[in-house]
Amino acid sequence: MAGAVLFFIARVPDPVLATLDDRPPNVTVLAADGSILAERGLRRGHIRVDVLPDHLIKAVLATEDRRFYDHWGVDLGGLIRASYRNFRAGKVVQGGSTITQQLAKNLFLKPERNLTRKLEELIYTVWLEKRFAKNEILELYLNRVYLGGGTYGVEAAARRYFGRSARDVTLAQSAVLAGLLKAPSRYAPTRSIRAASARAQVVLDNMVDAGFISAMEAKKAGQQPLRLQAKGDATGYPYAVDWVAAMLPEYVGQHDDALVVQTTIDAKLQRSSQERLRKLLDSKGRKLSAGEGAIVVLDPKSGAVRALVGGRSYKNSPYDRALHARRQPGSAFKPFVYLAALEAGYGPSSVAIDGPVNIRGWTPSNYTKTYRGRVSLRSALAHSINTVAVKLTANIGPDRVAQTAQRLGISSELNAQPSLALGTSEVTLIELTGAYAPFANGGARVLPHVITHIRTEDGRTLYARQRSAVGRVVAQGHVAAMNDMMSAVVRGGTGRRAAIPRHPAGGKTGTTQNSRDAWFVGYTAHYVAGIWIGNDDNTPMKKVTGGSLPAELWHDIMLPAHEGKRPTALPNQRGPAGPWHGSGAVASRFPFLGSDAKNAMARPRQLFQRVIGFFGGG
Repeated sequence: MAGAVLFFIARVPDPVLATLDDRPPNVTVLAADGSILAERGLRRGHIRVDVLPDHLIKAVLATEDRRFYDHWGVDLGGLIRASYRNFRAGKVVQGGSTITQQLAKNLFLKPERNLTRKLEELIYTVWLEKRFAKNEILELYLNRVYLGGGTYGVEAAARRYFGRSARDVTLAQSAVLAGLLKAPSRYAPTRSIRAASARAQVVLDNMVDAGFISAMEAKKAGQQPLRLQAKGDATGYPYAVDWVAAMLPEYVGQHDDALVVQTTIDAKLQRSSQERLRKLLDSKGRKLSAGEGAIVVLDPKSGAVRALVGGRSYKNSPYDRALHARRQPGSAFKPFVYLAALEAGYGPSSVAIDGPVNIRGWTPSNYTKTYRGRVSLRSALAHSINTVAVKLTANIGPDRVAQTAQRLGISSELNAQPSLALGTSEVTLIELTGAYAPFANGGARVLPHVITHIRTEDGRTLYARQRSAVGRVVAQGHVAAMNDMMSAVVRGGTGRRAAIPRHPAGGKTGTTQNSRDAWFVGYTAHYVAGIWIGNDDNTPMKKVTGGSLPAELWHDIMLPAHEGKRPTALPNQRGPAGPWHGSGAVASRFPFLGSDAKNAMARPRQLFQRVIGFFGGG
């Protein structure tokens, strides 16, 4: 044991070097063409512990290590209590590591868990306690700990989330910062304001329990709205750069080397998208009570994100709505309903009845409150008729619709009920936009991504992206049929304001109840772009629909983006006849049968059931 102790102590580097964190920016983020988008530091601004507000220190101690000033580096009592609570819960609900132990891991050790590592941790912990005073250990810890969003240290995190120095944070903001220590990615306020606020309340309760603040102080702090702010950035790049910074630890871990990150971002398109969103919301949006928006533009072939705008103003709110806001997509979800219907045997020319529907007491209606009677599926999608989408979903099964959406790239949990047809399950803009890519690329699912290559400043490769597409998820004939229907949305349906000259396009509008959300997701052979307009507090807008502001913004962004690009037909739109190009007497008499008309006639009982089920209104 004595030999082991001497061996490890001999290997301990001088931790004084760790205090030199006030270094120049050490992450260079490049656009797709190699131009510099931003230069940022993983650590920014070493701050002395004696200038930090007392409530920030106490928030950290109450949550991480209440006996910090009393133990010798290892809190045996705390370790026993944590072990007992974890045993009772049957899982890890409380950690037993002290701040000194966490610092030892941060400074000297790799993530793997084994007996040797635990022994090293103990030796390093004792060494730190002997080498530094308690306040010096706390200072080192607060300046090196990872706090989400690509930030290390309380100073960088305070500026990242609140646009101010750590020395100026309020009690409520201190609780948010301290709450990040448990799970920085999960509780980062730029990822989920709700989760960050809930975690901050736990920290405030811990401070009351420790006797650091009164219950009244905790209640008052807990009632303060969590308003995020950040340093203004006129470049138009900050949301995209923040996404890159937040993912770096996942790709390369904690790194002290200067890094160069190659991204997929089109700098010009990114900047213009941010500017056009701001101008639209400042003009038309202000009159219509539309306060926020988000944009995602990606390459349909590879999933490479060309532009990502998380909100109207990064300075006022660095919360990224394109990545993290989960909202109901409304009718923008309907393409998955119609694709599932095609795969079940229907076609664009299949006929349905737009009329009243009643499913176990649920009576959805159309946005216009009127009915059209006999309509083709092509027309029903183009004009976003709710009753037809609901009948289709009830007929083919909500589970099948949910599975179709997930196959194309929807990762959020979907409630497989008939109401799924109307987009009642919440999704993010980036996953919805990515799930439209198969219609634009010929049927392949893609993985939306922004980082392609990471290297050190001296050229050593740390990460290189290998895969762009997952593989075919939609049959060629069904891609053709979907493009036939989705292009009708843009040519003369609810999305006609999105149309751009000479470039064939498809897409779908979406509007939720009382105009709380308005969407347009559209695509050409060159781009897939998704637009969301709404309000963070879910308040209604004044009759904003997916076919108004979102479709207009899509047009205004895509028109210059397509300058110089060759007009290209959507995949298979003019290709070989797909399963929806039915012909002959059978298809004429029963156009709702699509490709399976002749086969269906060979199955009279199944045909009769389909007729009754589809025309009968559920």
